[in-house]
Amino acid sequence: MSDIEIEAPTTDSPVPDTSEIDPRLLEALVCPVTRRPLTYDKTAQELISPSAGLAFPIRSGVPIMLVDQARRFEPLKS
Repeated sequence: MSDIEIEAPTTDSPVPDTSEIDPRLLEALVCPVTRRPLTYDKTAQELISPSAGLAFPIRSGVPIMLVDQARRFEPLKS
């Protein structure tokens, strides 16, 4: 038998709120192509790399940082 205790969720909802991304995680993540910071689009649930023209999806609160899973858009001209 294990000595691990499982703590019950503090809310009535059985599913945790994944609409927000942890700010510390956002600070640590960078675009895998440009190595530049990302911006968080809460409505679309994506991490945006404007310079690469890629939007990385967030699924169930987990950022999917794979280029082949990213949505492409016209990058910003600098």
